[in-house]
Amino acid sequence: MRLRNVRGSREAIAESEYTINLPAEYKGRWKELFGNDNPIRIEIGMGKGKFITELAVNHPDINYIGIEKYSSVLIRAVEKRKELDIKNLFFIRMDAVEICDVFDKEEIDRIYLNFSDPWPKDRHAKRRLTSRQFFSRYNEILKTGGIVEFKTDNRPLFDFSMEEIPETDFNVLAYTYNLHGEKDKRLFEGNVTTEYEEKFVIMGNPICKLVAGRKSENTIN
Repeated sequence: MRLRNVRGSREAIAESEYTINLPAEYKGRWKELFGNDNPIRIEIGMGKGKFITELAVNHPDINYIGIEKYSSVLIRAVEKRKELDIKNLFFIRMDAVEICDVFDKEEIDRIYLNFSDPWPKDRHAKRRLTSRQFFSRYNEILKTGGIVEFKTDNRPLFDFSMEEIPETDFNVLAYTYNLHGEKDKRLFEGNVTTEYEEKFVIMGNPICKLVAGRKSENTIN
């Protein structure tokens, strides 16, 4: 999908007090930024930020970091953030391949992946956020007992993910091919929708969701 360039967005993001411009400097000490020992959860590919912003508002006892590489969409989240009186949400503009340079071993409690780029060509499979290459990175930064939550309307990407995860250090703990239809309590309770999710649900597209955890773990936290 071609993104419309927003003039001045990169500069505005760099100047925002809610954006961390040198995130690698906080590796291993993100708790210092937040000023507490609360769990830290990240969303990779957060887009305009509806999902992670709503989580931050609803859960002040959890710290959130949104990661997005496109300035043209991240700027919308930054603009929304200005209107909120919260202290538990920051943003990083970067490519997800760099997460191990930014977060230390077992520093993150949970990772959210929502409606990620499917990278449909086979030669680009390793770029998918649910590829074994990315799960190897998640294994580095997630705490023991940490989980990955993934939602998409793209069935081929979801099928790929279901096949890929067992080849990693994670197991699929729960999944559904129709989140809003089945309303499985484990997967639907407390569900926060993204911009894409709302659009696809109205269109009648089934939303797939899975929760993955380390192979030594067999429950959803």
